[in-house]
Amino acid sequence: MKKKIDGRMISVMGLLIAMMVVLSQILGFEVQFLKITFTFVPELIMGLLFGPLWTGIGAAIADVIGMMLFPKAAFFIGFTINAFIGGLVYGFFFYKKEVTLLRAFLCTLTNTIIISLILTPLWLSIMYNVPLNSWAIWAPRLMKISVMLPLETVMLYLVGIALPYRSWIKRFA
Repeated sequence: MKKKIDGRMISVMGLLIAMMVVLSQILGFEVQFLKITFTFVPELIMGLLFGPLWTGIGAAIADVIGMMLFPKAAFFIGFTINAFIGGLVYGFFFYKKEVTLLRAFLCTLTNTIIISLILTPLWLSIMYNVPLNSWAIWAPRLMKISVMLPLETVMLYLVGIALPYRSWIKRFA
C-alpha cells in the first residue's frame, strides 16, 4: 500500500518523533540492562495514521535522534532495529483499525515477545559480553514485563478510545 507523502504527514510525523524522543530520552527511566518509557503513546498515534512502514521508520528515526541528542550509552544498531520492528507492530495492529482491548493486548504481547524477550537480551548479551542466560539480563526484564504488559495494554486502550482518530484518519487518507 503506497502512502503519498505530503507536508501534513511530514509535520505530524515530526511532532510524533519529537514526542518519542522526549518520552524516551528525557522522561524515560534507564539503567544498564533496562529501559522503561512511554513512547508507545506516540507510536500508537503513528500506527493509527500512517501504517506499519512509516511507523517503523518514524520510530527508528526517533531512536537515532534521541541517541544523537541525549546519549546515555554507546549507540548500538540493534536497538534501532528494535524501534523499527516495534513501529511495524503498532502499525500492523492499529492502522485504520478500531482500538480494542484485545488488539491493545495482542500488540503489547507481540512487542514484548519479539523485542523484550528475544531481541533485547540478544543485543545486551552482544553489547556487554554477558552470557545470554545471565540473570543480570533476565531478572530486570521479567520484572519490567510483569508490570508493563498490563499497564501498557490498559494505557494503549484508554488513549486509543480517547483519541478522535477516525477524523484524523479521514484527513490523512
